[in-house]
Amino acid sequence: MSIQYEVEQLADSYGVADSFPKDFGYGEEEADIEDSPAPSDSKPRILLMGLRRSGKSSIQKVVFHKMSPNETLFLESTNKIYKDDISSSSFVNFQIWDFPGQVDFFDPTFDYEMIFRGTGALIFVIDAQDDYVEALGRLHLTVSRAYRVNPEINFEVFIHKVDGLSDDHKIETQRDIHQRANDDLADASLEKLHLSFYLTSIYDHSIFEAFSKVVQKLIPQLPTLENLLNIFISNSGIEKAFLFDVVSKIYIATDSSPVDMQSYELCCDMIDVVIDVSCIYGLREDGSGSAYDKESMAIIKLNNTTVLYLKEVTKFLALVCILREESFERKGLIDYNFHCFRKAIHEVFEVGVSTQRPSGSQVVGSPCTKAVALNGTPRNTV
Repeated sequence: MSIQYEVEQLADSYGVADSFPKDFGYGEEEADIEDSPAPSDSKPRILLMGLRRSGKSSIQKVVFHKMSPNETLFLESTNKIYKDDISSSSFVNFQIWDFPGQVDFFDPTFDYEMIFRGTGALIFVIDAQDDYVEALGRLHLTVSRAYRVNPEINFEVFIHKVDGLSDDHKIETQRDIHQRANDDLADASLEKLHLSFYLTSIYDHSIFEAFSKVVQKLIPQLPTLENLLNIFISNSGIEKAFLFDVVSKIYIATDSSPVDMQSYELCCDMIDVVIDVSCIYGLREDGSGSAYDKESMAIIKLNNTTVLYLKEVTKFLALVCILREESFERKGLIDYNFHCFRKAIHEVFEVGVSTQRPSGSQVVGSPCTKAVALNGTPRNTV
């Protein structure tokens, strides 16, 4: 495997970080319920809920703080609500709230209406290696209460710690949990409440892909981003493209072709390689500079004639493409189309910032469609 890597330190480089160490750029704080801000003053929330020792805190640390899975074995059990604002160094403009497993919704001091009213997604984590009967009861209580307060919440169920199960056992466990959870909702006349189920583990990339799916539902610009990616790859001879949040390795969008887990893992590994090499060779002698800036770019050629191509899109986002070696011979065409794609992406989010809903979500208006038409038409190719 040959690697071509290019980093140029510029005076106007982003300075995202000298490197991406654990807890890089994130501010974590304890949040008692009575001290929580009003929904109008807070960013959209993703809630992590589930029974004790189900793996909620481990998920948060691995995905958003680059903690190794083995280190999570030493995490203490959560006994307070932890609020983690990750928007300062990530494209994902949300707060992650990690709830202790012993939260009692019938406790009069628990203002569950205030919590759920400002929530974009609720992730309920179930330990697949444990008896999940109690967890299913808590899941039903949690989602039914939340749905009555805010029917717009996306309800996600992580069937977690599946790394210790066989493939057949994984499928059977998912089928059983899916059936029981939906039967409970039907008995409560909550058929309109939709649950999404994911098999996850912190020891592989399944947790990153699951979180990617959760976050994508909270991005109003997603259809526009997918359209731009489809236009880009069809005019560039590219097989697959992902738009990654560099810090968390969550992909916020991809083209319309199915996601192959092996391809996704390759792209995640490429981001790690780029940042690691940049931290070693791309910084100045005094350690200053940025591990990821406007000039960050990498090409990895595999021995099976596959090429991985990474380029900076914004200070938080990277485009990672998979293509054949013969297609990469037209690199000039790909780079020109990428320039048009990058310009369109910036226009999309400029519109989103200028037209915000009161809740803090972003709205994509007609100028975004115009960006697709201007920057994605075949006339941009040669």
